[in-house]
Amino acid sequence: MKKINVLMVIVAIGMIVASCGKGYNANISLKTDVDSAFYAVGVSYGAGLREQLKTLPGVEGRENYDAIITGFAVAMNDQVSQLKMTPEEAQEFIQNYVMTAQAKQFETAKAEGEDFLASNRGKAGVITTETGLQYKVITEGTGKRPTEENEVIVHYTGKFLDGTVFDSSVERGDPAEFPVLGVIKGWGQVLQLMPVGSKYQVWIPYELAYGESGWQGIPPYSMLEFEVELLGIKE
Repeated sequence: MKKINVLMVIVAIGMIVASCGKGYNANISLKTDVDSAFYAVGVSYGAGLREQLKTLPGVEGRENYDAIITGFAVAMNDQVSQLKMTPEEAQEFIQNYVMTAQAKQFETAKAEGEDFLASNRGKAGVITTETGLQYKVITEGTGKRPTEENEVIVHYTGKFLDGTVFDSSVERGDPAEFPVLGVIKGWGQVLQLMPVGSKYQVWIPYELAYGESGWQGIPPYSMLEFEVELLGIKE
């Protein structure tokens, strides 16, 4: 028995779902188990592909589902004379497009971070360290300062430049515990400046955060803002 090419099924169903109402009957009757099975495949894989298409860089507001449908249909029907590019050329174009679009996004993120730090530098109460880290004291504690050897207990909220929260122990209601040097460089540096009981607002350039690679939902070259409260030092 021939195996079904699941990838082709995903693409085919996804193209139909993405066509925004064209080329399918939304009121289709599911008369048999096979009908229902095919419909289930469409719902499952179509929704997944729709989400994947959202990650294609540089697309926001410029989606052209008709182009996807046309390219897919022409290639699927082997209408070689109507293809505007070969499958090999298509793969190469996709790779080059993604690389170029990502490079533009990264340059934009890098520039935005640098511009923000430059303008933030002159604001009242903002202190800039030799490494480029910036912080502002919200509350100055009276306890000990941690050292490189210590493990600390902190509450924090992390944001992107646009104010979007990407992580927060405060929202979870669960303080974090970790070694001073067991996190990003910017954290390691600022924690050693904070007496226990302090709360600082901290701006960390990408070089002291997740760098050129990013990490788990944090894009490359992201400058990050944190509100950090040092609750204690673990003995």
